Amino acid sequence: MSPARALDPKLFDATVAAVALFSGPEHVLVYINAAYRRMLGNRPLRRPAREAYPEPAAERFLSVLDEVLATGRPCQLTGSLLPVPGGPEGVRHFVSSCTPVPTPDGDGVLVVTLETTAETRALQRFEALVTAISQMVWVVHADGPVEEIVPGWEKLTGNPLPDREGEDMYAYLHPRDREPLVRGWRAAVARRPPGIYQNTFRLRTADGSYRHMAVRCVPIVRDGGAEEWIAAIVDVEDSWGAELREHLLARVAQASGGGLDAAFAVVVESVVPELADACVILLLSHEEWPLPENVIVTAQRIASATRPGLPPPPAPMGQVLTVTPAVREVLESRRPKTFRLSPAGRVPSGLVPEVTERWLTAVGATSMTLVPLVVDDTVLGYATTATSGDTPVPGPADIELLREVLHYAQRPVRRVLDLQQARRAALRLQRAQLTRPPSVPGAGLAARYQPASSANEIGGDWYDAFTLPDGTLVLDIGDVAGHDLTAATVMGQMRSMLRGLAWNKGSDCTPAAVLSMLDDAAGGLDVGSFTTAVHTHLRRRPGGSWRMTWSNAGHPPPLLVPAAGEPRFLVGDGEDPPLCVVPEIPRTTHACVLAPGDTLLLYTDGLIETPGTSLDTGQARLLEAAALHRDAGLPELLRLLQGLSDHRDDTAMIAFRAEPSG
Repeated sequence: MSPARALDPKLFDATVAAVALFSGPEHVLVYINAAYRRMLGNRPLRRPAREAYPEPAAERFLSVLDEVLATGRPCQLTGSLLPVPGGPEGVRHFVSSCTPVPTPDGDGVLVVTLETTAETRALQRFEALVTAISQMVWVVHADGPVEEIVPGWEKLTGNPLPDREGEDMYAYLHPRDREPLVRGWRAAVARRPPGIYQNTFRLRTADGSYRHMAVRCVPIVRDGGAEEWIAAIVDVEDSWGAELREHLLARVAQASGGGLDAAFAVVVESVVPELADACVILLLSHEEWPLPENVIVTAQRIASATRPGLPPPPAPMGQVLTVTPAVREVLESRRPKTFRLSPAGRVPSGLVPEVTERWLTAVGATSMTLVPLVVDDTVLGYATTATSGDTPVPGPADIELLREVLHYAQRPVRRVLDLQQARRAALRLQRAQLTRPPSVPGAGLAARYQPASSANEIGGDWYDAFTLPDGTLVLDIGDVAGHDLTAATVMGQMRSMLRGLAWNKGSDCTPAAVLSMLDDAAGGLDVGSFTTAVHTHLRRRPGGSWRMTWSNAGHPPPLLVPAAGEPRFLVGDGEDPPLCVVPEIPRTTHACVLAPGDTLLLYTDGLIETPGTSLDTGQARLLEAAALHRDAGLPELLRLLQGLSDHRDDTAMIAFRAEPSG
């Protein structure tokens, strides 16, 4: 037989595996490829293996070379090597295949090495994870048998794990979760190729309560199908509750710019159907609490939600209900209380109003829970939740979570209450400033103020009307930038200063001069901010006409509706910039004559500005509406024109009409 042909190591130059070739009894290193250098570092060639691999960790590797050369049989080496000089930190894992081969210098050993550090560490982590975390691990075979690898079912449910996947196991699922979970599992089993299945569900525990569990099933695939599934089930009750609370807080925080109804609407929508089949929030009609025993306590429904398939709760939104003694007792205790109802849904007499009792009976209610709503140590109202049908009665954990949900909603609710209180204060301030127009011989006057519809929008619009000692009528309209209490405060200051300056300087001082003095005073006293205004003087002339002089500081132009002719805007020689912008700029006085029957309208931008449309469009709509309703009395005219506003911004208007003489 001819001798074996020596192996040419150049065959391995381009391979991705690390290859080394050793020759002779001293295992002289005769070849390493580029992949070997990248993986294990550069080793000196033409040196015995003990010189090329001097580190103590290589001893096992060297003994395997001896064994392969002596026996002539291949051997696989698995384990770890210390890092090579200049290599990455930490222990690295390899698998090496050592095969006897002929070399030009005699018998040798070919070593092919692959790094398995990532795979080894992943396996170590998985083994540690399975034993360290609180979870159950099963093997579910394709034909149904279940093998428990990491136990926990019996401890959680009080009963052994069923030996097969099926109805005995599904009986422990929450009724609301059973059908979707089984449907999803069946679809996952039938899918080709199989994929990972995961779900979150509620599992009945030994004490009858439910806990949220998360399951993740990974298929072991053979021939395109799942031979078995590795199922990991972990208790996520705490994280689920935390996520629900975070979700609720985020939603309520977004709604806190609206009214209490918006803030509480997101609360009930989060409670249903996660914690109950129905939820109603009612606010007490009395700000003080507790009340004397002989005082009837009432509450108003402000928000409600029901599970799909159930009728809406009784009592229309906003209807006032009398609080029963049983509910009043719960409110005084400030602690939640659950009332278990009979299977027929019969409610104990006197527990709730009769209309609520009929609804609970109709839906087959199994329980009702009352939770006092306490904000800043004040009982603001209460939430009523109900379960019905096969929905389990809430356990202590459910009630505590419901209480926490309402408790954590206190901050945004408090913010809503503070905004409403600030808005009421600002509106009171505005209405105190917006006095009734005076009676003026030979003319009619009417004014109107409409606050913005948003609960936290507090505008800085104002109007004013008064007569000077010589009978000159002064009309003012203005708007301070901003929509908060500061804007309302500045409005009051600017209005008062303008009124004082106009009165003090009298009719001989032009409107432009008065606005210039107001601009200077606001800047000097540091009380003003960006403000637009129109200051007007009206003097009656013989024959029933009126001479009008005015100055416009960046405000929408006055509207003149002649007794005969088309309405038009009074722009004069142009408008000057707003107040508190360029105090030193000269301002202009314009003049116009109003004939008997003519109507003058001063207004703020909330009447003509609408998001998504141009100012020109808003002014055109105002001209059209003024022409259409020109014959209406002044109060009715203002009411009709108010319909042009979308109520996003507050609106102030004051109208003057020259009455015909005689």
